[in-house]
Amino acid sequence: MYPVTAARCPLVIAHRGGGGEAPENSERAFEALRSLGIRHIETDAHVSADGVVVVNHDASVDRTFHAQGMIHDYAWNDLKRMEGISGQRMLALSEALEAFPDMYFNIDAKSDAVVDPLLEVIATHRAFHRVLIASFSEKRLMKVRALCPQVTTSLGTAAVVRLLAAAHTHSDAAAWGVPGPKRGVRAVQVPEYQGPIRVVDRRFVAAAHRAGLAVHVWTVNDEADMHHLLDIGVDGLVTDRPTLARQVLMERQVWRELPPPGHVHAPSRRPRD
Repeated sequence: MYPVTAARCPLVIAHRGGGGEAPENSERAFEALRSLGIRHIETDAHVSADGVVVVNHDASVDRTFHAQGMIHDYAWNDLKRMEGISGQRMLALSEALEAFPDMYFNIDAKSDAVVDPLLEVIATHRAFHRVLIASFSEKRLMKVRALCPQVTTSLGTAAVVRLLAAAHTHSDAAAWGVPGPKRGVRAVQVPEYQGPIRVVDRRFVAAAHRAGLAVHVWTVNDEADMHHLLDIGVDGLVTDRPTLARQVLMERQVWRELPPPGHVHAPSRRPRD
């Protein structure tokens, strides 16, 4: 099962594969994480014009590649030949899962169109036990849960708002319609602040834990912020600076390298009619 927390050891979850230290979402970045003993990769999924699921944060290639246009307008053969601004090339999700079988993937499903092919790739590689699917869209995540109840998901924005209400009213999250582990939801992934609104405090962490949810906070790149969030009991730091986060955990004497995922058989998923 995808580890959303570890005993006495908060997780380091490398945002875009640790994009502050290596080219984001690249093989080089993922290899650097492996060398540090960090096993959680946060990444993003889009789908090409011919149905290949690719790893890239943006819907377009403009920012990270010497090219222009939307990913969904390119065939995979064209995408894989593009030169990245830092020398990287785009990865298909299938390539990443094959090359890094010892890593866990926290995958943001960036569009409705990517859901079915994303689940097919995960099923083909029997990787449900090492994947968490995230999205801002609770509706998109509801579809994921309906199609694949064995996959771990986080909360979408609408459900986070309900969890925040439960925390502030000291009430049960289930009474607010917040889905939990029985529906495959095992984490809430949020910023510490959303504009002027503080999201993550001790009450929020306690409410999430009562609901059986781990709390992962993004995107935490400042050392003092890391210490503060760990002090209030968060379960994971989503960061562009995984080396720093690892150092902070080592200083606090709570760093522990997780074992690699074991192979778990999962039957091929077929979309419902």
